[in-house]
Amino acid sequence: MQPVLIYCYDAWCGWCYGFSPVMQKINEQYKDLWHIEVLSGGMILPEQPVPLKATATYIQGAYKNIETLTGIKFGEDYLWHIFHPDESDWFPHSEKAAIALSIFKEIYPERQIEFIADLQKALFKEGRDLTDNEAYRHLLEKYAIDATTFYGQLSSEDFKEKAKYDFTLCKQLKVTGYPQLLLQAGETHFYLLAKGYTGFEMLNQRIASVLEEIKVKGNA
Repeated sequence: MQPVLIYCYDAWCGWCYGFSPVMQKINEQYKDLWHIEVLSGGMILPEQPVPLKATATYIQGAYKNIETLTGIKFGEDYLWHIFHPDESDWFPHSEKAAIALSIFKEIYPERQIEFIADLQKALFKEGRDLTDNEAYRHLLEKYAIDATTFYGQLSSEDFKEKAKYDFTLCKQLKVTGYPQLLLQAGETHFYLLAKGYTGFEMLNQRIASVLEEIKVKGNA
C-alpha cells in the first residue's frame, strides 16, 4: 500500500495549535508524495462535560510554555476566557469540531491540514467557541462551502458517527496524547514520528530515517 501520514490531533489541544506551523510545512513538503489523513482524538467528550474553569488554571501556565517553545501566539480574545473562567460561557468539548472536520474531509480531502490550522486559529487566536455553530461560518465563506448543507450535516447522526469513528481509530492506534504523527507503511505497520510537540527539522530527520528503513526492507 501507499504510505499514509496520520496526524492525530484535537481542536482544543493547545500543543496541537503550537504544532500547526510544523504540520503545515510537513504538508507542503510531502503532500505530493503521500496522502495525509487527520484524525480527531476526542480529547473532551460531550458525555463527560468539563466547564472551562476546571482547566483554566492549568492553561494559564501552559500557554506560555507553548508560546516559548513553538513561537506561536494565543490571542487576547481566547485568553480573556482563560483568565476569566467564572465569567466565560464556554463549555468545551471536541465533538463539534470533529464533526466539522469529517464534513470537510469529504469535500477537500487534500486540504485537511489547512482546514484544521484555520479551526485552531479560530479558537486560540480569534477566541471563537468551537462548540458554537457560528464559529464555523467564516470558514464556510473561505472554502466556498454551502452553509445550509454544512449546518445540516453538522447536526446529522451520520457525520457524528464519522467523528466518533476518528475517536475510535485514535484509541486503536494507542494514542494517549496530542499531537501525534504516524506513518502507516502497511496494513498493520506503523512508524511513530512524533508524540508531543516536535520541531520541523527533527521531524523531517525522523521521516528521512523511516523512509530509508522502508527502502532497505523493500530491497531485502
